[in-house]
Amino acid sequence: MEHNDIWTRFCRRQQVMETWVPLFVCQPSGAVATRVIGKTPRKILCRSEAMESMIRSQCAILLADWNSKSHEFDGLIYMIAVEEEGQVVPLYIGKAESFGRGDGNLSANVKGAMRETSKFARWGDNYAYHIGDLSAVALPGHHERHQTQKYGEWASTMFEAFPLDELRLVKPVYFWAKAWPKNETGIWEDFGPTRLTFLEYLLIGVASAAFGNRLLNREGRNRSLGA
Repeated sequence: MEHNDIWTRFCRRQQVMETWVPLFVCQPSGAVATRVIGKTPRKILCRSEAMESMIRSQCAILLADWNSKSHEFDGLIYMIAVEEEGQVVPLYIGKAESFGRGDGNLSANVKGAMRETSKFARWGDNYAYHIGDLSAVALPGHHERHQTQKYGEWASTMFEAFPLDELRLVKPVYFWAKAWPKNETGIWEDFGPTRLTFLEYLLIGVASAAFGNRLLNREGRNRSLGA
């Protein structure tokens, strides 16, 4: 089976296109909405309400699983993607594990997502998180020490031009996430139940083979594709 077919089968089983949501709030003018945060004010990109609801609903599943001590879920798998010719074309694939650093504690990425957005399952407003670091590159006013090549590549893929106060998307960017059960079959069906860390690795591997340099992940990519 071709890599593209394996990817498409997984997306159909998970109903990715049926359930994904816009990553950003876009204004009627077409510009991506922003807001100002921090004691030293800085402008950041606005996640869509539907995107925030998706993260919170999936983190609520993980939190309930943790509190019940069932430990049936490993954490959150997520991706950002665009639609091309009716297909899910991934831009970035990642995870937020339930277990945090330390002696088996609940990750702050999951726990904090229910009440604030500084970390927010890796999509937080702070620097060292996706929205914070993408904003540092794409919007004016951020110190250069927060501007990285990784998020420069994200911005180049998503936006027509940057850094600008009014950013415009090249095409709509969608977000999908799911609380991942330990016993669920992953993208490579022959493996059967697939744990979250291995699932992320396989998703990145298959997506890099199917879509080449379209994928913004750098770790886990096929080296023959220039990663």
